[in-house]
Amino acid sequence: MSRPTHMTTGPYAPPAATRELSVVSADGARLHAEVHGPDGRPAIVLAHGWTCSTAFWARQTRALAPDHRVIVYDQRGHGRSPAAQAAGRPYSTEMLADDLEAVLRATLAPGERAVLAGHSMGGMTMMAAAGRETFAEHAAAVLLCSTGSSRLVAESTVVPLLGSGALRTRLTAAILGSRAPLGPVTPLAKRVLKYATMGRSSTPDQVEACARIVHACPRGVRHGWSRVLEELELDSGVRQLTVPTAVVAGTADRLTPLVHARRIAAGLPQCVGLTELAGRGHMTPIEAPDAVTDTIRELVRSYVTADTEKGADAA
Repeated sequence: MSRPTHMTTGPYAPPAATRELSVVSADGARLHAEVHGPDGRPAIVLAHGWTCSTAFWARQTRALAPDHRVIVYDQRGHGRSPAAQAAGRPYSTEMLADDLEAVLRATLAPGERAVLAGHSMGGMTMMAAAGRETFAEHAAAVLLCSTGSSRLVAESTVVPLLGSGALRTRLTAAILGSRAPLGPVTPLAKRVLKYATMGRSSTPDQVEACARIVHACPRGVRHGWSRVLEELELDSGVRQLTVPTAVVAGTADRLTPLVHARRIAAGLPQCVGLTELAGRGHMTPIEAPDAVTDTIRELVRSYVTADTEKGADAA
């Protein structure tokens, strides 16, 4: 019997949702979404990264749901969202933006503002949607976590070669875009995943949690989205993120090295902090769950709760 696609016990096991819903995107694709926590509380929307799922945010969801309304969804092709591509269209950053807009419309009231947090491809989702009307209506503040806006393959250090030459770039593209199945979660597979995506201090349960989630991603979906990441160009999206935006990154991130976080922070119109997590890799919501959760909570206090209180006082 194969292992479950996520942890079922312990702190990295996702909690049961208050409610689940199927969200329809612009091209008719259906997305699995979940709402955790009580109605009427400040809203948080979490977008996971490439090859992950809603389970990736288990620690944040569990910690924040008692006093927030936490919304998580599976990016198309990931988790419980089908790998829909209307009329054979390839995956694109426009799809990421369309899907986020659909989730926001389906889960938030008109004019309701929330903190939006994205990890890796989830952060790219925020950049892709930054100029959209629905995003502007609902985004009070944003967290970009372990992400990049361009030059992902060229600046990755997953391949342990010196320099940043063409050979390393070609090898990195071949590895990330491979169609080969990842296979079962074995001790060797976990060692490889840890090297490529996590810091040396990651605990066995953190590595296990990441491995189960990543290995569950269908290889066709993994390959399809890898092409988007290879050709990514969202620098203009950084400049369009005009809401208060925090950036979190690990100093040992090989997939999106620290140069990305620093470049994004420098290009944001309203950067409210760059947090560099010493020794952490790419999977920061799992590797440093409290730091990520605390950053989200502070953004809610500063830009959702505080704005609501000001509005009540003005009334």
